[in-house]
Amino acid sequence: MNIRFESSPAETVAMNTEAIRSNFLIENLMVPDAVNLTYTHYDRMIVGGIMPVNNTLKLPEINELKADYFLERREIGIINVGGQGSVVADEKTFSLSKLDCLYLGKGTKQVSFKSEVNSNPALYFIISVPAHAKYENTLCTKEQATPVAMGSQETGNKRTIYKYIHLNGIKSCQLVMGLTVLDSGSVWNSVPPHTHTRRTEVYFYFDIPDGQRLFHFMGQPRQTRHLVMQNNEAVISPPWSVHFGCGTMNYGFIWAMAGENQEFTDMDAAPVDTLL
Repeated sequence: MNIRFESSPAETVAMNTEAIRSNFLIENLMVPDAVNLTYTHYDRMIVGGIMPVNNTLKLPEINELKADYFLERREIGIINVGGQGSVVADEKTFSLSKLDCLYLGKGTKQVSFKSEVNSNPALYFIISVPAHAKYENTLCTKEQATPVAMGSQETGNKRTIYKYIHLNGIKSCQLVMGLTVLDSGSVWNSVPPHTHTRRTEVYFYFDIPDGQRLFHFMGQPRQTRHLVMQNNEAVISPPWSVHFGCGTMNYGFIWAMAGENQEFTDMDAAPVDTLL
């Protein structure tokens, strides 16, 4: 498991491209028959990608957690962005189609992942955070997430938002998780820009076609920096940082948060005309 320590705004503003990428970008998440995990000390999130092709993959025991099993003191959110798959949690099987979300609570001992068709494997993006209480293991399909249409074609951000783990959805200790899909012809996400110093956020970009790229903006509102990203990559957004992006064509992204509260609308606006 890769370990990432925190970087302050003062450090980040002086970073070159390579330093920004090594501190905040998570590459190579989806590798055939591999479990790839990154631990960030921002709110002690674990960000991961799991791509079972020929084998069933298990959530591993991690020595750095000093726990008897992965979810002994943690909860986890799982969203499938690939082909049909299934997750087995303590002998109960959950079937996940593309864009379905599964929440597993603290105390779930054994978790395994598989794909139904090798030629079209499931792609599981996972976020795990510390948990102080156990909540029920729950599956939510994209249809059950009551999709909400937002934005407009005129401003290039017409999109559909799916909220899964939140105060009025799947219950959790501190995890908030969902995804956004942009309409054809729209490219901007998370506009108007904002920060929320009470929690960390992670973005995972998916369905970016070959040859296309996503420009993710981060940093303090008046000291912005950018990362050029490609398909199935994630970026860590510190509590002090803005997090918005623009693609060379439409795409989807998963957003996940943990920290002080679970209010979806808890944000401090950084209007476009104030950015530098």
